Amino acid sequence: MKDKVVLAYSGGLDTSIIIPWLKENYDLDVIAVCVDVGQDEDMNAVKEKAVNSGAFKIYVEDVKEEFVTDYLFKAIKSGAVYEGKYLLGTSFARPLIAKKLVQIAHEEGAKYICHGCTGKGNDQVRFETSIAALDPSIKIIAPWRIWDIKSREDAIDYAAKMGVEVPVTKEKIYSMDRNIWHASHEGGDLEDPRNEHKRDMYVMTTPPEKAKDESTYVSIYFEQGVPKKIDGKELAPVELLELLNKLGGENGIGVIDLIENRLVGMKSRGVYETPGGTILYSAHNELEYLTLQKNTYHYKQLIAQKYAELVYDGLWFTDLKEALDAFIDKTQEHVTGIVKLKLYKGNIMVAGTDTPYALYDEGISSFGASELYDHKDAEGFIKLFSLPCKIKAMKVSKEGK
Repeated sequence: MKDKVVLAYSGGLDTSIIIPWLKENYDLDVIAVCVDVGQDEDMNAVKEKAVNSGAFKIYVEDVKEEFVTDYLFKAIKSGAVYEGKYLLGTSFARPLIAKKLVQIAHEEGAKYICHGCTGKGNDQVRFETSIAALDPSIKIIAPWRIWDIKSREDAIDYAAKMGVEVPVTKEKIYSMDRNIWHASHEGGDLEDPRNEHKRDMYVMTTPPEKAKDESTYVSIYFEQGVPKKIDGKELAPVELLELLNKLGGENGIGVIDLIENRLVGMKSRGVYETPGGTILYSAHNELEYLTLQKNTYHYKQLIAQKYAELVYDGLWFTDLKEALDAFIDKTQEHVTGIVKLKLYKGNIMVAGTDTPYALYDEGISSFGASELYDHKDAEGFIKLFSLPCKIKAMKVSKEGK
């Protein structure tokens, strides 16, 4: 009986050619596993393609609900943004995909897991670190690190030689990753940062300049940091995100063009579409402005940056990440309320926020008189607050003489 290898399968260029390559170079039964995180593909076609390419067996695992509730809702609560722009769509999906690969490897008694990540990318680290955390006995096969194929053009040629249909051509050679949270685009003319990216690559978003001329208002209700309702209607997690993707997409929301610092030491350029996620991050942040104390909010900003780095680096299954989740959940206890946003041609504007836990008090913050605040008290406060500055200035002045 042959040993088995579980292949992370998408039906894209890399994984399409990996099946015949594995059969050429290893005496293994290839079990293709397509993890459905909302990539909006015909999964029956994916199954058929895997079998026609030589897979011994094909699994399609629908994990959209788990992805949204256990991964993306944590993203929203954390506020994690990598390098000020990237909402980590690929990064959040990888640990869940790795988890499913390990589960199926256990079910099938497979000793190997294979992935199609390039030797220059972050995903190889994310997959292999997650797999090591879940089952360190599983061996990894990473074709891009060992085969003779050196480029996407070579990969296209190999696919033609093996009679495998692939979804890209040498003319349209962008590498795209898509799930229910985002779509990413890399490669091709994006590799020259002097080039403006082409709007026709978008798959989730209408270019802002072509978006409709009427603005869209949307109200989002959060409960302890988790979105629950849109415009007063309670929706299931996947349905909620799909609706916001639609609203964001038709209003040109959520496209970024980023030259990022990869984990493996180089810079790379990507164009990311995250329409619904951008709306949720914006609304959630507005609610935190109103409900979190100053020191908590400022420290949480530091935590968000660290959380983003952990997720980007593939360190999801770690003690530190779990500890940060505990801190973040504590901060979300009163992040409950409604945020109304106005969407217009790529812009998000706040149109109102309502929460029973607001720390803003009009009676205190207004310019008028208040029982809790006496204007005269500010004089003593300023004297004490500015005392270190005054002492330093006096010392410098004295030494100058």
